[in-house]
Amino acid sequence: MNTSTFQAGRSDAVSGSMMGQPPKSSSMLVVSVVLLAVGLALPVMVRDEFYLHSLIMVLYFAYLASAWNLMCGYVGQISFGHSVFSGVGGYCSVLLLTGMGLSPWIGMLVGGVAAAILAVAIGFPTMRLRGPYFALTTIAVAEIVRIWVENTDTVLGINIKGAEGLSVPLVGTNWALFQFDSKVPYYYIILGMLVLVMGITAIMERSRLGVCLKAIRGDRDAAESLGINPTRYTLTAYAISAFMTALGGSFYAQFIRFINPERNMGVELSIDMALMAIIGGQGTVFGPLVGAAFLAPVAELARSWFGGQLPGLHLVLYGLVLILAVLYLPKGLLDPIQRIGKRLFGRGKA
Repeated sequence: MNTSTFQAGRSDAVSGSMMGQPPKSSSMLVVSVVLLAVGLALPVMVRDEFYLHSLIMVLYFAYLASAWNLMCGYVGQISFGHSVFSGVGGYCSVLLLTGMGLSPWIGMLVGGVAAAILAVAIGFPTMRLRGPYFALTTIAVAEIVRIWVENTDTVLGINIKGAEGLSVPLVGTNWALFQFDSKVPYYYIILGMLVLVMGITAIMERSRLGVCLKAIRGDRDAAESLGINPTRYTLTAYAISAFMTALGGSFYAQFIRFINPERNMGVELSIDMALMAIIGGQGTVFGPLVGAAFLAPVAELARSWFGGQLPGLHLVLYGLVLILAVLYLPKGLLDPIQRIGKRLFGRGKA
């Protein structure tokens, strides 16, 4: 698989990677260090519980959008069913805690493995679908699972309480049980998870897996003719994406101390993940973070100001932002930020 062969294809991104022109690692390192320093310092500066909660939600959605981006952003397949993996992770951690007394940290990993297996089971027969057909299939599968959970009280003798949902009993400050007296530990946990998923994205982007995913996104038929197995590489990315999404679902369930199908497995959550990644800049390391930093506060403000009178208004606002982004910023909000940074500092893309 040589450079000239990839140049003959129709994927500029892959050609650039194979020609040894990845994004400037020095610029990315500087940006990463600055953002991490700011992130570590924010809880010291923000004392108000509401604002700290809002920051946690921004990081949570940035994490989910980054997990979604691991597969969908690099392959170009739009999934509106990723919430099912979040739900699997959340239910596994809560049920293992309440039913067996296992630490949610263990439940997170069990939920991640279960979500990855489910992703392979879903993806194997559907990865050959393209465009809207794949998106519609993911919605259908996620909704089937959600409706089934809503209408099921027990599974193999385990009480999941259907639509009522499950509560996490509060026992006080206990790291092993993922419970704390303040929101600051939750902030640093989700910050660490976000750094982890962004690090995985950066590594994957420069690996053979990332290059092959970009080739599949650029021209699936051309990539296949070069010996790349689209199903294998896409399924691998799908399983990794599902695993990371499940960890996010486990965090949310333990943070809120409650889980139900509507909140943790609904299509609305899948739309949130997808739109934040797309509007921020899918197929990039920092794009999902930019999208979440912009859209998550908009959603929180819309819910707090108009939630009672106009439920779902934040989705309307999302739609307007998406239309404007597609028309004027097809590469996402990250692209103009990169261009401004390049002009100011004379550096390449971060």
